[in-house]
Amino acid sequence: MIAGSLTGEGRAQQPPKGPQDLSTLTIEDLMNIEVTSVSKKGEKLARTAAAIFVITAEDIRRSGATSIPDVLRMVPGLDVGQINGSTWAISARGFNQQFSNKMLVMIDGRAVYTSLFAGVFWDDISDFPLEDIARIEVIRGPGGTIWGANAVNGVINILTKKSAETRGALVVAQGGNIDRESGMLQYGGELKAGTDYRIYTKYFNRTNLPDLNGQNGDDGWHQLRGGFRMDSAVSSKDSLMVEGDITTGREGELGFVLPSITSPGYLAESEQINSTNGSLESVWKHVYSPRSDTSLQVSFDRGKRNDPQNPETRNTLDCDFQHHIALGGRQDVVWGLGYRYTTDLILGSLTVFENPASSTQQIFDGFFQDEIALIPDRLYLTGGMKLEHNDYSGFEIMPSVRMAWAPSASQMFWIAVSRALRAPSRYDTNLVLNIGNIGTSASPDVLRLYGNPQYQDERLLAYEAGYRTAFGSHISVDLAAYFDDYDNLQTTEPGTPFAEATPAPSHVVFPLIYENLMYGAAYGLEIAANVKVTDRWTLAPGYAFEQIHMHTGPASQDTQTAPFVEGAAPHHSAQLRTHFELSKNLALDAAAYYVDRLTNQGPFPSVTIPAYTRLDLGLTWKPLERISFSLVGQNLLQDHHLEFEDVNGALQSSQIRRSAYSKVTWRF
Repeated sequence: MIAGSLTGEGRAQQPPKGPQDLSTLTIEDLMNIEVTSVSKKGEKLARTAAAIFVITAEDIRRSGATSIPDVLRMVPGLDVGQINGSTWAISARGFNQQFSNKMLVMIDGRAVYTSLFAGVFWDDISDFPLEDIARIEVIRGPGGTIWGANAVNGVINILTKKSAETRGALVVAQGGNIDRESGMLQYGGELKAGTDYRIYTKYFNRTNLPDLNGQNGDDGWHQLRGGFRMDSAVSSKDSLMVEGDITTGREGELGFVLPSITSPGYLAESEQINSTNGSLESVWKHVYSPRSDTSLQVSFDRGKRNDPQNPETRNTLDCDFQHHIALGGRQDVVWGLGYRYTTDLILGSLTVFENPASSTQQIFDGFFQDEIALIPDRLYLTGGMKLEHNDYSGFEIMPSVRMAWAPSASQMFWIAVSRALRAPSRYDTNLVLNIGNIGTSASPDVLRLYGNPQYQDERLLAYEAGYRTAFGSHISVDLAAYFDDYDNLQTTEPGTPFAEATPAPSHVVFPLIYENLMYGAAYGLEIAANVKVTDRWTLAPGYAFEQIHMHTGPASQDTQTAPFVEGAAPHHSAQLRTHFELSKNLALDAAAYYVDRLTNQGPFPSVTIPAYTRLDLGLTWKPLERISFSLVGQNLLQDHHLEFEDVNGALQSSQIRRSAYSKVTWRF
């Protein structure tokens, strides 16, 4: 982890410098990065009582990644698997799948998860301009006390740069064998004293990946994005941030459809999905004194996804108020209120639909957290609770207790006990999925999956502990261990068969219904380190161990979900990233990622995904202060490999190919 971001100089007429050279920072500087995602207030990374990893602007630039999912691969304990050209499965500490529903993802504090399945369509945000990201804060472990339901196994908060840090013009052009062409134009300036802005547009075109048979996977993807941000100092005590973006794109996939009610199963079909998304967010902050401040955040999102089988239109309004106040000399309190309103219209097909097709949902919440300095600068106790109400399961309570002990300036131990909940989604409660005819064409018996309107919260009680230390000015180590106790997890259970006349011909339906009949435990260890070998050479190794044990209750007849969940997380994963400055203007970056095999995957589940090692190399040359040329190779050890299999059977996985691209970045 390396701290830093672009810093503008002077007025808008003066172009900004390129990324700051951070090689002179000490390990102590790196551990003192300020983070906000753990407690909704600024605090030093070294003192946070949570398993948090910070990806900074410099980490992103050096990684050579072209998308946010690829950037996230550097986080130990975060499972990232690409399914096809535009689809990823991303989760922390297990439970990974295409529709992962236990990870909360935000951009500048604005939640980007969809209430359709309580997860993220990563294609909506994967191409967000990496040059505008100040840092990404990744919490492995529950964050429900602060962020609410669905922050069960982790929180990802993508924080963008202030407008004043991106003054001047930026031109990025890129081309390669997978990302055929990609480009970005951006300009930032000063509207008036105290008010800065930036506007940008970005486009990319990605070619098809090979399918499981090595043929065309029909998963090409192109997207156009545009956006803006404005930061204004309204007064000496008030600031206002407004930002928004809009995207439109088209992506392909090899989907699976049920041609008729008498069909014995799905047929593969090449599909094209058109999507448009827009968002607008404003954050007002008022400082009463150095010890007290408030913020009000309001955002609106509209998305339209024309999936041929399950088209969706969704509108979401979010409002969050927060007050931070220091009481006396030893207490630091944060409390807040929140409201979410979302409406949707989800049309369907014979294969899949929602019943009812449209819905309106509301979430009300409030939280309180108090940090007490039992021994100033040495021992801190933090307690908090979130009270949330949703339309599916009613009121939910998510408490947590955390303690941090710093025996010296270079060491910190922490422990935490937290309760987190995953609230039901539209898929959990309203899904109708026809799987196929298990009878004969003359007397069809249709296997059908139903959501359950009585579906309950999935529950987690998490125990965590961690240790951070710095050995002199050249080595830092961050270690976290956890034991997660899960209950009320999802299973698929048989229901009572019934006759149905439509769609013709008449048939008998054998229903499968979502229930909460699985429980179990997960435990693991995560290690991240930074080694400054010399002023020109740095190393960043990482390692994660995960083990999951799931069990179904006596009433359950589901024999597939538990093995799938156990096998969806790699037992071992490791990485090694290095940066070496060959000369003043030439730098070499390399990253190796190892991911253990996955078992019991796929919709049946019967697929084993072999372990793989990914190697990325990048060479960057800066002949001038404001211009750089990069040559990057990705997945260099193999021509292609499989990373993940979709459990829902909704689309066919592709194989991830070896790729290379060249890139030029010009700031003026």
